[in-house]
Amino acid sequence: MNISRRYFLKNGGIAMLGMASLPSFLQRAIAETAAPSKKKMVVLFQRGAMDGLNVVVPFAEPEYYRLRPTIAIPEPRRGGAEAAIDLDGFFGLHPSLQPLQPLFQNGQLAVVQAVGSPDPTRSHFDAQDFMESGTPGLKSTDDGWLNRAMQAMPEEQASPFRAVAFGPYLPRTLSGSAPAVAIPDLKQFKMFGPQQTVEGGFEAMYAQTVDQALRGVGQETFEAIDQLKKINPDSYQPENGAQYPTSRFGKSLMEIAELFKAEIGLEVAFLDSGGWDHHVNEGGVQGQLSNLLRDLGQGIAAFHQDMGERMGDVVFVSMSEFGRTAHENGNRGTDHGHANCMFIMGGDVKGGKVYTRWPGMSEGQLYEGRDLAVTTDYRSVLGEIMTKHLGGRDLNAVFPGFANDPRQFLGLIKS
Repeated sequence: MNISRRYFLKNGGIAMLGMASLPSFLQRAIAETAAPSKKKMVVLFQRGAMDGLNVVVPFAEPEYYRLRPTIAIPEPRRGGAEAAIDLDGFFGLHPSLQPLQPLFQNGQLAVVQAVGSPDPTRSHFDAQDFMESGTPGLKSTDDGWLNRAMQAMPEEQASPFRAVAFGPYLPRTLSGSAPAVAIPDLKQFKMFGPQQTVEGGFEAMYAQTVDQALRGVGQETFEAIDQLKKINPDSYQPENGAQYPTSRFGKSLMEIAELFKAEIGLEVAFLDSGGWDHHVNEGGVQGQLSNLLRDLGQGIAAFHQDMGERMGDVVFVSMSEFGRTAHENGNRGTDHGHANCMFIMGGDVKGGKVYTRWPGMSEGQLYEGRDLAVTTDYRSVLGEIMTKHLGGRDLNAVFPGFANDPRQFLGLIKS
């Protein structure tokens, strides 16, 4: 009996009656029927401040080309492999993101443009901290918004792998009292408690009872660990012809897909990618940004292809701490800016659309005279995913101090 089915039997009304009291034919039917799939979420943080204006290109905005004479992406009407990929007549994808075009056309991928944090900081450290804590401008917050989301949706028989970060450390986003796992790769893993790191595997940690959050989980914990141990990353074969890039980003996405398919209770996965701080030689169609976007597009598309029908239960969302200046600098790069773009992908997404309250790029429209202005708070995007996809109800607990009014949602997620 797999874990998800066991959780169903223990938490559902059937368990209250007792299996022994049911007719044998109904017992067999229950044993052969998997529990309904839970909704899942993948969060990508692009560290370094991605240049959203060259990723989702406002090619119909004349000021874009005036402000970026050497690094702008050519309009779609120019044609060829170096032109922006037209999305809606106003915005286009960077050509290195070509693998994402079919997902957008098929309604599986949406974009939010001119989105970000309202805090004006241009410090990477502070901006990332604010984005991950979910409380822009407030440095005293102890935990991350994604951990608070898990706290706001408690599960009595939650898997120890309910929330997993794919990397060597637990990110700010998942820090807090809800248990979360950091997995550098599937060959080695460790559990982070609220204030400690415990080495030696889950059995040692559980035996020492050092993490109050795991006490009482009992047999389900050990069975989940045993199932994880049976996973052999070297033998994993992506489905549907999916081919992940060989980068760390691609490997992390592949391992997320592998754990989702292993049915060990994974609901929330976090990963990050770095290298987006392009002050010098950012490039346009070719260059440093293009190389990162090629990896990004191939990885996201491969994950979607690999997951297949399972993608109906998953929403993928990306974010970066802030955008970059509208005007290119003297080194053919861009400096720290304000608004950016986010990608949202999955079965519950109303894709095929760029969602934006476009602020414009003329001199009087730029934030502080230099940046694309934020017209959508990133917490509103995340709040809509939390509410409509994951089924969370207490957004005040997830984003304290922010009036996350459902009437202000963009309509990204199907009701």
